[in-house]
This record gives sequence, structure tokens and C-alpha cells, in this order.
Amino acid sequence: MSKGYWIARVDVADVEQYKVYIAANAEPFRQHGARFLVRAGRFENPEGASRSRNVVIEFPSYQAALDCWHSPEYQAAIKLRLPAATSDLVIIEGYEGPQPTSP
Repeated sequence: MSKGYWIARVDVADVEQYKVYIAANAEPFRQHGARFLVRAGRFENPEGASRSRNVVIEFPSYQAALDCWHSPEYQAAIKLRLPAATSDLVIIEGYEGPQPTSP
């Protein structure tokens, strides 16, 4: 079974309110087995548009990633984020196929 991922790009306008959202999203993330792979950090944007904060969250499955998004707990957390930040989010299934090989 492929893992699932959330890939988010965020511009935070109200840092204090965003902290309230972060506190509220912890429980639904825990319930659905989320693990942060990227949480803000340094970045370069050599191509295309970007936002000030980037996040990649891994879930044990694509279904778990979807279930977390649709959970009542996460939907409540979103309401706390909306006045504090603008976000783009993609929920995507991991890839388990062939990889490039070394020469």
C-alpha cells in the first residue's frame, strides 16, 4: 500500500492565530498517523510560484491522508487557520514504481 502525503504551501499573516491552528491540528494528525517530513525550513524556489512556508506530511496510506483532511477535528482546525493564513494543499498518493538507476 502506498503512503499518502500532504504537500502544503502557506503564507502566514497572523503568527499568533496560526499557532492556535497548529495546536488544534496536532490531534487529528496523531489520530491518522501523520509524520512531518518538511516543516518550514530553508528553501530555494528556482522555478514557478512559492509561498513563505512549505510543509510535507507523510501518512501511512493515501486513505489515511484523505481521512485526516475530512475528519471533523481537522475541519475544525481549518476554521482556525482561515483568518491567519493562505494555503495551497495537495493530497497525493506516494509512488512505489521503478526509480532511475545509477550509471
